[in-house]
Amino acid sequence: MAAFEPQNPDYNAEVRKRFAQQPYNMSIGAEVSDVQPGRVEVILPARDDLLQHNGYFHGGLIAGLADIAGGFAGWSLVEADQGMLTIEYKLNIVAPGLGDHLRAVGEVVSRGRSIIVTRIDVFGMRNENSVLCATSLQTLKVMKLPSELLSDAA
Repeated sequence: MAAFEPQNPDYNAEVRKRFAQQPYNMSIGAEVSDVQPGRVEVILPARDDLLQHNGYFHGGLIAGLADIAGGFAGWSLVEADQGMLTIEYKLNIVAPGLGDHLRAVGEVVSRGRSIIVTRIDVFGMRNENSVLCATSLQTLKVMKLPSELLSDAA
């Protein structure tokens, strides 16, 4: 992974705060497990309501988790008054999402002034064993956050 310099010295706290503000992340039970400049890891424990008819994590959930991990990897590099929106991503599911939990690792590949590109790998985890179940490329648009999201109450 290339070395990237965060623009916000409080990037770790900012990523965790913004992650917790998103209802979807909380509703599926996702948790940030690691934050580094340009890299974020997200864990999602298995629950019956997240699985499809064969007992695998649902493909839409795998795609959503990839989007989350990549987006927050990008967010770790921007200024305190910036966020981002996904403008494109491609996902290849390469094996069933099976295990006790999923682990998504998002890493920034390229950081431009207004566009960030990330690569995300999603693993099915059982105990300490992991199997790559999906890989993704994502393009993010850096944007100024709306003023109502910049207050301490946000």
